[in-house]
Amino acid sequence: MKGSAGQIHIVAFDVPYPADYGGVIDIFYKIKALHRAGVQVHLHCYTYGRAESKMLKKYSATVRYYRRKVFRNPIYNKKPYIVASRNSSALIEDLMADEHPILFEGLHSTYYLDDPRLKDRFKIVRTHNVEHDYYRQLEKVENNVFKKYFFKIEADRLKRYEKTLKHANLIAAISQNDTSYFSRKFNDVMYLPPFHRNDELETQTGRGEFILYHGNLSVGENNVAALFLVNKVFSKLDIPCVIAGNGATDDLKNAILQNGNIDLVEGVTAEEIEELIRDAHINVLPTRQATGIKLKLVNALFMGRYCVANSKMIDNTGLEDFCVQADTAAQFIEAVNDLWQREFGASELAERKDLLAEGFCNMEGIDSLISRIPQLQSITLEQA
Repeated sequence: MKGSAGQIHIVAFDVPYPADYGGVIDIFYKIKALHRAGVQVHLHCYTYGRAESKMLKKYSATVRYYRRKVFRNPIYNKKPYIVASRNSSALIEDLMADEHPILFEGLHSTYYLDDPRLKDRFKIVRTHNVEHDYYRQLEKVENNVFKKYFFKIEADRLKRYEKTLKHANLIAAISQNDTSYFSRKFNDVMYLPPFHRNDELETQTGRGEFILYHGNLSVGENNVAALFLVNKVFSKLDIPCVIAGNGATDDLKNAILQNGNIDLVEGVTAEEIEELIRDAHINVLPTRQATGIKLKLVNALFMGRYCVANSKMIDNTGLEDFCVQADTAAQFIEAVNDLWQREFGASELAERKDLLAEGFCNMEGIDSLISRIPQLQSITLEQA
């Protein structure tokens, strides 16, 4: 194959289906949008626990898998562990088989970004976070001594390694804040909103049955957020509350057991989480990290009714007007008690529909990306 228009390589840091957590959600629905736009995707996936997926063949011209390496000692390596563990001689050979542009998903997948063999290729990096900031926050909330030290070392390595992005022809940042950050350091940076499952608004009018917080509870940040809500907010309410997600810590389980109005829902699929979002009256979403954009916020607004979130979750996302902001426990309690008395009405639903037109439409996003890739620009012109 030689450089024909309408084809692209995507290097994914994980198998992007099932689309059941933030990073792979963005990848999977980006692949779907590219397929819908007429672009042939050659997908390359690193594997480390997730099975190969037949669904990916539906939207990709080719799908190849490479085993992620596991190091006995993840500390002693010049490159970040998340990068060094994702290198494969088979991958670079596959990428060199043609001249199509290459989209690297996340800093994780950029081991070959500066490889001289790819110096003449058009290379895009999709940044999912300012990774060293993300790992610094993981360090702050981690209690395990070894993991805490690893997160510290990894954050330092990621900060040094970030300069490798100068070898990208284009950086596609997932949030406005990240776009501003990378634009100060690199020349060709665009804002590309997150891709998600929502083709249309699914929010229902009327009342929901409970207050909901959802997330992967094994992640330190989410565990801290859930503990904050259970101990400081939900326990002070006379309202049914639900914490939903997998991997709850013993501390979280014990805190929930002390409160009769709070239920823990574990062992849930992505579809079951979506059903909970739709059934809830209020989705409550605090975070301690301001990097990236949380897809749980996008999903809550496309599928759920009211949303209460803190400033780190919503600032500069374009979604501020659709949420009630709360930054302290007292503010969360006040906001929840107020919204619990209301019914989500038709006028609020009409305002919410503006979400699709205000920058969170997958096909608008993919058109924007295609327009910046020389080998794919003819597709945009043909469709215009």
